Amino acid sequence: MTNPTDSIEFASLLCSRLCHDLLSPVGALNNGLELMADETDPEMRERCLDLLGESARTSANKLKFFRLAFGSAGGFGDAVPPHEARVAIEGMFAGAGRVKVGWMVEEQLLDKLAAKILLNLALIAGDALVRGGQLDIGAETRPGVTEIVVRAEGPKVVLDPDLRAALAGTLPIEGLASRTAAAWMTRQLVTEAKGEIALSPPGEPVLLFGASIPERR
Repeated sequence: MTNPTDSIEFASLLCSRLCHDLLSPVGALNNGLELMADETDPEMRERCLDLLGESARTSANKLKFFRLAFGSAGGFGDAVPPHEARVAIEGMFAGAGRVKVGWMVEEQLLDKLAAKILLNLALIAGDALVRGGQLDIGAETRPGVTEIVVRAEGPKVVLDPDLRAALAGTLPIEGLASRTAAAWMTRQLVTEAKGEIALSPPGEPVLLFGASIPERR
């Protein structure tokens, strides 16, 4: 990518990422329908229905998350109920049983920008739990600022170096691709809000993200 500020080119990278993430559950839906069309055994048809149900839920959960994390979520106005963010995150991770989500957000409402940053940091940290584990998410709004903390701990925590660089603001332009687009966007959102983002050092057994977002005036 030659110009990361080109909104059309960046949007295409982000769309590629979302399509990649949706390909598996949507493909499973298609496979299940094909099996149903040829299957006459009642037990096998029941198994096909289970497959279809699971794939439909996974697809719906991903779409709900992507709408909040990447879309405008216009129905919520300028703020997002934290419950909506929690349901979206648990739908992405907790449903599969590999990742346990700890939720430490007591706010009644989260600014839409803060919610978007929280969701994206949670997505990156959750994906780093390659063998599952604990994903803890906290947010607190104080006068003039919202603080966000995301913590990931598990048997194997792996954060791709390019994702780390994108969050840290050190990723070269040529490294911006569909897999790093969300992390790069998160960094840009924090920077444009005149906030700060922090990462735990590489090689630590626990992955920590922090973001400080000043109140918009």
